[in-house]
Amino acid sequence: MRSVRRGMLSVALTLGLLATGCGPLEERKDPTLRVGYDTLDGTLPVWPARGGLVADAQATAAVTEAVRNWRSPIDDRVHLPSSGILWLGEAEGAPLALVAASVPGESASWLLQLTGKGTTYEVTHSTEYTDPGYLVYSDVLPVQLANGRRYLTSNRVQRLVGPGNTTLAITDGLSAPADVPGCTATPLTATLATTESLPQGGSNRFLDLGTAITGPRYPLVGDESGTGYKVLDGLDTCALATETGPFGSILERWHNRDAPGLVPASWPIDRITSRSLGDVSLPGQPAGKLDQITWHTDAGNMSAVIFRPEEGAPVVSAADRLNVLQAYVLRFPDQPLVVLTWRPTTDSSLSVPAGANRLVDKPGLLVTPRPAKKESFSLATPDKTHYRSLGGEGKD
Repeated sequence: MRSVRRGMLSVALTLGLLATGCGPLEERKDPTLRVGYDTLDGTLPVWPARGGLVADAQATAAVTEAVRNWRSPIDDRVHLPSSGILWLGEAEGAPLALVAASVPGESASWLLQLTGKGTTYEVTHSTEYTDPGYLVYSDVLPVQLANGRRYLTSNRVQRLVGPGNTTLAITDGLSAPADVPGCTATPLTATLATTESLPQGGSNRFLDLGTAITGPRYPLVGDESGTGYKVLDGLDTCALATETGPFGSILERWHNRDAPGLVPASWPIDRITSRSLGDVSLPGQPAGKLDQITWHTDAGNMSAVIFRPEEGAPVVSAADRLNVLQAYVLRFPDQPLVVLTWRPTTDSSLSVPAGANRLVDKPGLLVTPRPAKKESFSLATPDKTHYRSLGGEGKD
């Protein structure tokens, strides 16, 4: 549903841009950032100029200067003609600016949060959106201030429901503070107005992964079906975001090299789901359940496994890209375990290294101790044989 709506909005907004004749790609002679963004849904301005300082020429010039001097982690700079100030005003006693920044070299958008200090502004938060144009067609953007999470909403949002099913007051597009925990997934629902692209109106459901999620990772992920909240319930989202956790474990590649400063390729966008792999008994561990989670990213679908013990904290693997034979490592302190999953058929067969201890062995699932040296596992199917190598000193 979200992808269909997003496509509809993209078409509507593109038409709006063409109609206005001042779309994001048009070169502007004025070097100052535009205030508001040139997007229309029918006749409705989606991101109009908002905030008490939007008419302050000195403030917009100071924001422009700070954005012009900002660099992405790979040293690319903002393209001012295709960027815009979404909000500029006072919040919690200090000047605040929110800028949708286009960085063409990365084919990405950045949400820059700037704080005013005297007559100047400084970029205090920078969040990367790998889905090009997201900052234009999204309706809710997270803002982190001293008193907690707030949200900047588009002109389409009529109502915003946050933690505890509480409606958040919205003033000039900026919500009241929301009590979002640091490392816990929190549901958020935006009710949308009837527009040309949404003739029946609608709603967008999100998960806020927590106020402790740091840039460049963006904390809001789509959850239209509500399955993501069930999957992440009881999990530490900050742990999921680390370089060894599923959401942060596959680095973005830039010019054939790892780019750790960019949002990871395994960072989720939406469609977080899970399926049960069954009850398992693992050596040295309490009885528990093994689940496989999957999610959608801009780099394709990803997956991981979670061991949920009856007592104690869950253990989560790093991410694996979508493969016929999925391979994961659960890093228990005493003994890391390899978990292999596949869709079993009558004419497929799994081969494992000689002497492997099959702790769990059933159709579609094998759990075995991680080999001390690099070993190959293979799944033979009628079309081809699929290989995975695990163990040894390398990263797996």
